[in-house]
Amino acid sequence: MKNIIIAVVGLTLIAGILYFFTQTESYKKTEDDTARNADGSVQVENGDDPIPVEPDGGIGDGAESLDDLLDDTKTVIGASTEGNDIVAYHFGSGDTEVLFIGGIHAGYSWNTVLVAYELMDYLDAPNRVPEGVKVTVIPTLNPDGQEAVIGTTGQFTAAAVPADAAKTIEGRFNGNNVDLNRNFDCDWQADGVWQNKQVSGGSAPFSEPESAALRDYVAKNKPTAVVAYYAAAGGVYASSCHNGVSADTSALTKLYADAAGYGAHEEFDFYEVTGDMVNWLAKQGVPAISVLLSDHTNIEWDKNKKGIEAVLKQYAQ
Repeated sequence: MKNIIIAVVGLTLIAGILYFFTQTESYKKTEDDTARNADGSVQVENGDDPIPVEPDGGIGDGAESLDDLLDDTKTVIGASTEGNDIVAYHFGSGDTEVLFIGGIHAGYSWNTVLVAYELMDYLDAPNRVPEGVKVTVIPTLNPDGQEAVIGTTGQFTAAAVPADAAKTIEGRFNGNNVDLNRNFDCDWQADGVWQNKQVSGGSAPFSEPESAALRDYVAKNKPTAVVAYYAAAGGVYASSCHNGVSADTSALTKLYADAAGYGAHEEFDFYEVTGDMVNWLAKQGVPAISVLLSDHTNIEWDKNKKGIEAVLKQYAQ
């Protein structure tokens, strides 16, 4: 009798162990074979919603935008006419500051904003900023003009841009209908010219909060050089304000143009420009260039990356 009881207990234990391993393998196989969608969510039957997975924190669908990820590296340098933040993002911590500016004509030249965001993405990686150099990027100096056309003042994609954006001239101006690139203190006039059109230069130099914000930032931080993006003529243009093109500005113009494969030009002479931003920077003794993209839709990143790398390498020496 005793032997029978021992045998029964033994068989019960063996059966329990076999059941445990059977269920474990079954669960593992079910987990391994579970169908998943492209985003990693689990497919379920009966028309139910897929089971989501947590985003990986990268830049993309379901994740934070680049300007959110760089929140701890940014400075709000002012507010626009309509109260939108004008934001500068900083990379590196050297004493030599190189400033890049996009979106002065924002919604009308929206690709100048995207090339600035592409630059920020490029810089947000190890060893991209040389030692001793600080790079500052203002992706859009005119958030009101951007919002008027794109519907946001922050980061966006080319797919989000309306097809007729380049025809939406209002996106070129700020909330006061002023062309910010006619509001700086070099040959300023209340009535400026853009192509064959008359545009407002504001009521006085720096009458607009956007241009005043940049003026104050430059006065406080004294950047070593400035690169500003415009559209669209496909070239690099030097700056000056009745004092000739400085040797440093001429060298910067040629350096960027040669590396990027653009033409280098000593002046912008398509039509008279008053109150120009980079010409005002030249008046302050800051080497500054205008990089004009070739059209209103492409950022020409391969070209501009080479120009940027050449500039950073030069100022790291």
